[in-house]
Amino acid sequence: MAAYDKSDLERRMQGAVESLKHDLNGLRTGRASTALLDPVTVEVYGSHMPLNQVATVSAPEPRMLSVQVWDRSNVSSVEKAIRSAGLGLNPINDGQTLRLPIPDLTEERRKELAKLANKYAESARIAVRNVRRDGMDSLKTDEKKGLFGEDERKRHETEVQKLTDATIAELDAAAAAKEKEILGK
Repeated sequence: MAAYDKSDLERRMQGAVESLKHDLNGLRTGRASTALLDPVTVEVYGSHMPLNQVATVSAPEPRMLSVQVWDRSNVSSVEKAIRSAGLGLNPINDGQTLRLPIPDLTEERRKELAKLANKYAESARIAVRNVRRDGMDSLKTDEKKGLFGEDERKRHETEVQKLTDATIAELDAAAAAKEKEILGK
């Protein structure tokens, strides 16, 4: 059985694109969105868990998020996780609920969000390059097993490289569009 599977590589690269788009959707420009807190992980019960697994996130007002923590003992760790997530949000503790007023976007904050968008894009590019590396490794393994020759391997490597380049171009376009939206240019 061949280890090289082009459709699997395409699927994994598209997964990186979808993940980036999901992360970029969380970067709201001035309006409250529950997706804004999706990347936040909370350290509870001795492990890191996504915020949506320890609390309910809602947007009761256009410029306010509400986080209803299910277990009262986790309120402080949820508050700490939100503060340290680099989203520029300061939770207001109301017992078991945290209120998060969404601040107006200053020019400085817009630049911070643009940097965060670029950071998300870079991690997606790294994921795509890792998929490319896995594909190249499986091609070399298949060649050593004698499933195909050097010419065939080089042809497949070219295909994988073209797929990688196209996917990275798609990532860059999504990041550039979000940066333009954030900076308002």
